[in-house]
Amino acid sequence: MEDFYRLQRRLLLATGLVAIVTVPIVAVAFNASVAGSVFVGACAGLLYVRLLARSVANLSEQSRGLGRFQLVVPTLLVVGAAKWPQLDLLPAFLGFLLYKPALILQHVFDR
Repeated sequence: MEDFYRLQRRLLLATGLVAIVTVPIVAVAFNASVAGSVFVGACAGLLYVRLLARSVANLSEQSRGLGRFQLVVPTLLVVGAAKWPQLDLLPAFLGFLLYKPALILQHVFDR
């Protein structure tokens, strides 16, 4: 389990670092509003990864599968983008997906 927790910490750190690098680049390339949407999406992605990792850590032989609670995060992100005009859906969703490059980077650096 210690290896899993170490991997979880590295994945959360990698996701945060990808977001820290991406948000200023988006702010320069586009504008602050788009960068803010990417930032909100990246925070939702971090929360999603954290909830998913916690759900995986709670797996046992008696449990049937992963919990569904982490699916609430992208749903709330889409609903929030629909409700608040300051939040753009596409940049927020792309910010949410920033955990994917972090997964790839984590896999590359583990080899």
